[in-house]
Amino acid sequence: MGKTGWGTGYKVALYGVALAAIFGGTWAAGAATGPPPANETHSTDAHGGHESEPPKVPPGLSVSENGYTLRLKENSSLSFDIAGPDGRPVTEFAVEHEKRLHLIVVRRDGSHFRHVHPEMAPDGTWSVPLSLGTAGGYRVFADFRPEDGPKTTLGADVHVAGDYQPRKHETSRTFTVDGYEVTLHGELNTGKASAVTVTIAEDGRPVTDLQDYLGAKGHLVALRAADLAYLHVHPEEGAEVKFAVEAPTAGQYRLFLDFQHENVVRTAEFTLTTAGTATETHEEDGHGH
Repeated sequence: MGKTGWGTGYKVALYGVALAAIFGGTWAAGAATGPPPANETHSTDAHGGHESEPPKVPPGLSVSENGYTLRLKENSSLSFDIAGPDGRPVTEFAVEHEKRLHLIVVRRDGSHFRHVHPEMAPDGTWSVPLSLGTAGGYRVFADFRPEDGPKTTLGADVHVAGDYQPRKHETSRTFTVDGYEVTLHGELNTGKASAVTVTIAEDGRPVTDLQDYLGAKGHLVALRAADLAYLHVHPEEGAEVKFAVEAPTAGQYRLFLDFQHENVVRTAEFTLTTAGTATETHEEDGHGH
C-alpha cells in the first residue's frame, strides 16, 4: 500500500436508499419483478390473504439497517461511529469472533482487501490507521452486534483520487502468499449452504499446525462480485479448515481467507462462480494465482 492517508483526495459517499432500490430485488431468488405495490395483498392459503413482504436487502449494501447507521468521518485515519436508533453513538458492543467490531475494506473491483479491527474511544468513535494509495472507490463494511441488538453489517464508500486501473478476476482456487500455497475445495451453490474446505502447504509440505485466528483456524469473507454484497460465512468445528457458504444468487464471488501460522496472519484470495453457471475468464494482473 502507498503512504496516502484518508484525508485529502478522499470523498465519503454514503449510500442507503439508492442501493436498496438497485440491489434489493436481485438478492432473493425469484424476486426479479420486485415487491408488490404498497397496500397490495396476495392470498397465500385458505386462511386468508397476507401482505407480501419485500425481499430483504443483503448485508453490507446499506449504510443504515435495524435502526443503526454507519457514519464515516474524513481525517488522517479511517474513523467512524455507529449511530443507534436514538441518533447517538453506540458504545456497547457484543464480542463476536474475539472482537467487538470487524472492519472490512475492499476496492470496488474486488481487489486490495483489508480486514482490520479498529479501537473505540469512550465517545463511541472507532478509528484505525489505514493508508490506501491505489486510486478507486472502496467499500467499507462494519460487521458488529450491539449489546442487546441484532447482528448487523453496514456499508459505505470512500474514494481515492487518481488514475483508476480496475482489475478483472478469473476463476481461481489456488493462491500463493509468502511461500504458502492455499487451495479452496468445494463448489458454491445457490439457495443452500455449501461446504468449502481449505488446504495449506508451505514449500510443498502440508501445514498441520495452524494457529487459531479470531477463534477458529481461519476467517473467511465472501463478497458477491457484481455489487459486493457481504456474505456471512461461518467456520465449522473440527480439525479441517471448513466453512459453510450460501450463495444467494448465481454469479461470481470473491472469497478472502485470513489464516495464522507462526504468529503471522496472511490473506489468500479466490474467485469462484456458482455451480451450474457459465464461467467467464479474464486476465489477472499477476498478483497471486
